[in-house]
Order: sequence, then structure tokens, then C-alpha cells
Amino acid sequence: MRQRRLGVHGPNISVIGLGTWGFGGAGGFGLGAVDDQESIATIRHAVESGINWVDTAAVYGLGHSEEVVGRALAPFKIGDTVYIFTKGGQNWSGGTGAMVRDLRPESIRSECEQSLKRLGVERIDLYQFHWPDAIGTAVEDSWATMIELIDQGKVRWGGVSNFDVSLLARCHMIRPVDSEQVPLSLINRASATSVIPWCRANGIGVIVYAPLATGLLTGTFDRARIANLPDDDGRRRLARFQEPQLSRTLGFVDHLRPMANRLGVSAATLAIAWTLVTPGVTGAIVGARTPVQVDGWLSASDIQLSKEGLAQIDAAIVETGV
Repeated sequence: MRQRRLGVHGPNISVIGLGTWGFGGAGGFGLGAVDDQESIATIRHAVESGINWVDTAAVYGLGHSEEVVGRALAPFKIGDTVYIFTKGGQNWSGGTGAMVRDLRPESIRSECEQSLKRLGVERIDLYQFHWPDAIGTAVEDSWATMIELIDQGKVRWGGVSNFDVSLLARCHMIRPVDSEQVPLSLINRASATSVIPWCRANGIGVIVYAPLATGLLTGTFDRARIANLPDDDGRRRLARFQEPQLSRTLGFVDHLRPMANRLGVSAATLAIAWTLVTPGVTGAIVGARTPVQVDGWLSASDIQLSKEGLAQIDAAIVETGV
């Protein structure tokens, strides 16, 4: 699989990484019940197929995803042949059960220690602030704590997620940010004209998430399947699974399928490939729950989209209003 360097000082990573939100299970910010053994098999299959980084977060399943990732990657050379990327800053330890976007230095230190234990490692390869702080913490204080964790050897590279340009710039002035993680897909293109160009100009790696819009762009969803999603599946609460966005997206997927067929690939593969040709993007996080699902989109790293193909996609975006 093709690789690109993450930022100026980061590692060479495969252009696709495995996302593990779905492995968190039904408890706490999860996507429904999951079999841990199948999750482990999926992670190992992805790595054996050429993916060299796995992205998780403390909040996925309230720590469960990190535990599964740690178990799955134990046989591999973590930090060498495969990298663990995780995220902190959504604190649920306050006793109320509510999650708080908390980037206080003491909270960051505590979360990092807990992630290290769950993952079973001494150092996190890429540690990222999951969301901007929501309780008034100065981002300079938060980023200084990230630098402290790097200096202590608990974190190898430091990144952020869902930060706007102003917050990125404030961090970058103190110490270069290694990566930014932002949403990017055929139905959510805003970052391609804002944050991603700024990162590209300033040598910051960009990891994009949700390139399949949490499954909607795979071509496997219809209204019946969406209506039958389990109550504990977090996708039920996402705006893209509600009207009027849902109808526009399903209509767009109907346009996407014949384009994918002409290339001999799935709609999912085409959707991922589109994100990878966006200038400034280093790699894309793609989720899967089974090894077969991984095999369904691995070839996206090798798809070459022509100017004519990109123009057809643009025309479908305009026609459907997606």
C-alpha cells in the first residue's frame, strides 16, 4: 500500500488507516454490540494487508476500543511496523455519566496514563486532542501539556482533531503540530477549502475521518436497513441519518454506483479514493467490523481518478444537492 509522510517530522503511514470506533461496542459512545474476537481478527487482518496504523480514542466504548486495539496489536512491533494513534480530551470521569470536552492539563495527563494502560504500551505513537476544550481552558496550556508528554517519552508525536485554523495556529506557534484530524467525505467537504489547505501550507499532516459518512457512502444502506438499526447504534443520532440529509445522500449514492462499476470497484472504494486525491490529505481513516469489510475497500489506495471522473462526481454533487 502507498505511504505518505505525516507532516514534516512524523512517520510514513499507509494512505489508509483502520478506524476502531465500531469496536467500542454498545456501551458509551458506541455503534452497537460487537464481537471482540472478530474485532481483533479484523485489526490483525488490516495490519497483515499493509495498513500500518490504527486509530482509536479513549471515549470509544468508554475505553473498550483501546483495550481491544491493545490486545489485537500485542503480537506486532508497535511503534515500528504498526503505529497506534489515539485521542483524549473527552472526560467522562466526573460521576455524572456525561462527557465533557476537557483539555485541562491535569485531565490530559490523567487520560494519557489511562490510555497507556488500556493499550498496554509505554508510549503512544500519535496522541491527539479529540475536540477543542469546552470549559474555558487556554489552548496554550493544553498544548504545553502535550509537549510535556512528548518530552517525558509517553507520546511520540502530538496532534489535534477538529481544531479550526485559529486554534491550530496558536498551538503551532509554541511547537509544530504533527497532524490534524478532520472530517472529509463526498457529503462533507468543508475542510477541503479551509483547514486542510492551511495545514498543507504549514507542514502539518492531515488525517481525514468518516470518508464513508459512517457507512452511508458504502452503497449498502437503504431506508429499511437504517430504520432497523439497533437502538444502541450511535448512528441513529447523527444528522446525516435524518431528513432532509438522508434523502439527498441516498440519491447521490445512486449516482455513485455506476461510476464505481465502470472502474470495477465498490462505491465505498470510490468514495475513499476521492478523499485521497484531495491536496494536503496524508491518509484516511476507514472503519470496518470484519476482515471481509477491510478487503472491500483496501484497493482505494491504488485507484487513480481521472479529471473526467472527478468532473462526473462534481456534477452528481450539484445535481443531488448533497
